[in-house]
Amino acid sequence: MNAQGLSINLATVREQWNLGEAVEACAKLGIKAIDPWRDQVAKFGLDNSAKVIKDNGMQVTGYCRGGMFTHMDAKGRAAAIDDNKRAIDEAQALGADCLVLVVGGVPHGSNDIVGARTQVAEGISAALDHARGAKMPLAIEPLHPMYAADRACVNTLKQALDMAVQLGPDVGVAIDTYHVWWDPELKEQIARAGVEKRIFAHHICDWLVPTKDMLLDRGMMGDGVIDLKAFRGMIEGAGYFGPQEVEIFSAGDWWKKPGEEVLKTCIERYNKFCK
Repeated sequence: MNAQGLSINLATVREQWNLGEAVEACAKLGIKAIDPWRDQVAKFGLDNSAKVIKDNGMQVTGYCRGGMFTHMDAKGRAAAIDDNKRAIDEAQALGADCLVLVVGGVPHGSNDIVGARTQVAEGISAALDHARGAKMPLAIEPLHPMYAADRACVNTLKQALDMAVQLGPDVGVAIDTYHVWWDPELKEQIARAGVEKRIFAHHICDWLVPTKDMLLDRGMMGDGVIDLKAFRGMIEGAGYFGPQEVEIFSAGDWWKKPGEEVLKTCIERYNKFCK
């Protein structure tokens, strides 16, 4: 099975294995890149995580996640900035290519989405010197508008790129097919991201019809409506040839299957639908 150019976001097999088991399972199948989540690293231990990743020669295409900058009070915002600095240090210890930022939604009790976006920009700016000191790029991930209230008030690639430009050259974007496939400006904004050299990560999965759960019903590539080959063509046309990172949250389906079956299916579908 040819897994060249494929990365596995370890959320995809989070219910089957701990971090160490997942890394070793990926290596066994020839997958040489992964993206762990902070809770997985916390459970397995940062030092142990770094060791198993290094021992298996893994590229860490990203670290999930930083962000969540939006809060009603200054104390909450300051705590979020401190937590992002810790996430930056963890990402550096793991040798990650970038720290992925899910920026936060509208603070509970507020209806000011414009103000929330201002908080995001201010929060990233406050953590940026720390990130630069660690030489850790920050990748803003725009999320589908259905998450605007509770997870991410940055919802289009244009919004993410505008914010990155405002913040500086060490801030880019993570482009996830699940979140931006619908955007009528997608082609133009991916091209722009390439010109500005701000594509730091590329995540793949599919959009199911019907989608039964807003968060936990992502599809395996080829099971939904996203034209993944066309999407990849736009990404490569913009000059990004890095790994395609499978990130699937699937409480009702893929999380219930054996981990090895999930990984083998990821490889098969990646080769069939994504290249």
